[in-house]
Amino acid sequence: MALLALSASDLLDRFASSDPTPGGGSAAALAGAIAAALVAMVCGMPKTRTGEPGERIRLDGALADARAAGDQLRRLVDEDSAAYDAVVAAYRLPKATDEDEASRKRAVEAAVSVATDVPMRTAEMCLTVLAAAQVAAESGNSNAVSDARTAAALAWAGLKGAAENVRINLGESARASEIGSWIESLEGAAAVMLGGLGLAPGGAGSGGGR
Repeated sequence: MALLALSASDLLDRFASSDPTPGGGSAAALAGAIAAALVAMVCGMPKTRTGEPGERIRLDGALADARAAGDQLRRLVDEDSAAYDAVVAAYRLPKATDEDEASRKRAVEAAVSVATDVPMRTAEMCLTVLAAAQVAAESGNSNAVSDARTAAALAWAGLKGAAENVRINLGESARASEIGSWIESLEGAAAVMLGGLGLAPGGAGSGGGR
């Protein structure tokens, strides 16, 4: 059964179990998916911040981005768990002979590559959601600004969680430097957005809420 098909209580119990999956990568994708849902709610409200027509145009664009990213993040919740399980299975392959060892090495490399790609996509989608949350906070109904800011915080948590999973999977990868720099660029872009919302570390928030 897909993780998101579980009740909220059962899903939390799965995260709390001693099983290695679902783990941090799935949790990161879930945080991003919840953030996207909150953004969709704020952007879909009929009332904008001031009623200026451009606000509706910006909110409609952010809504489309949040929905698209949210759909991917929902899938990534399960994909991350499946990717980790594949890595474990690859490491359990026999290595009694040189042929076994070579086959196992190829399987591990392929599985680790997927397990790195999945959280990379999670991080990218979370950044998209964070950008949409910024639009929702700036152009959406002022009574829902706390919802938009909560979405931004969740998207940031999802991005950071995904980034940690990417880094731990890189190991001695030939692309470690390239991917590491890419992740840092995402984190830097996110930090700028958070600063604009007053959510950077040490920043004090302002604005109304529901």
